[in-house]
Amino acid sequence: MHEMALASNLYDQVIRIAQDQGPLTVTKIELEVGALQLVVPEAFEMAWEAIRADSPLAGAALHITEIKSSARCRHCERVFEPAIDNYLCPNCGQADAELLAGNDIILKSLVCEKEDPA
Repeated sequence: MHEMALASNLYDQVIRIAQDQGPLTVTKIELEVGALQLVVPEAFEMAWEAIRADSPLAGAALHITEIKSSARCRHCERVFEPAIDNYLCPNCGQADAELLAGNDIILKSLVCEKEDPA
């Protein structure tokens, strides 16, 4: 289950950002996950719940948006949605595609509240 490792890395990154920006309370995390990463959203959310429990991010909600895969054939320039195991162009049949989207995991935004130093 690579979702646990991904959630752990996300936790570390968010904590680092919150510490660098001063005392912040993170209330929402927006994440874009490419379909080609094969992340199961429910498994990722369960991993996130386990990692953030009893931590400074215990109140941070996670919002995941899945990004569909997109590729462009280098031979005929057709843009298509490849399957995880099939990068053949549906137009010309060539297997020479440039990935345009769907292979990244991006921390899109954090919603934070400034903590009162008192």
